[in-house]
Amino acid sequence: MPVGFGPLVPTLAAIVLLWPRPSFAAASAAPPTSYATEKEAEQRCSGDLVVWLDVPSRIYYFRGQQRYGATKDGGYVCRNEAKGARMRAAPGSQ
Repeated sequence: MPVGFGPLVPTLAAIVLLWPRPSFAAASAAPPTSYATEKEAEQRCSGDLVVWLDVPSRIYYFRGQQRYGATKDGGYVCRNEAKGARMRAAPGSQ
C-alpha cells in the first residue's frame, strides 16, 4: 500500500459497510398462498375476489377468462394478496 493511504482505509471501510445495497427481494417476491379449490379460496378470501394465479408467469386471471382455473402450475388465490406479491392481472382484465 502506498504511503499516505493508511488513514483512508478506515474511512473507506466505513463507506463500503454503510453504502446502500440494491435489494432484489421485491423482484422475486414469493407467490401468495394458493388453494386447491375455488370454494376453499372463497372461504379464506373474505371480502376479496378469488383469482387464478399462473405461478410461472406471475399473471392472475379473473373468473370468466379463458385461462381461469386452466393453467398447469396455478392455483386459486386472493386478489389483494396476489397484487401485494407483485403479480399482475392478465392483459385485458378488469
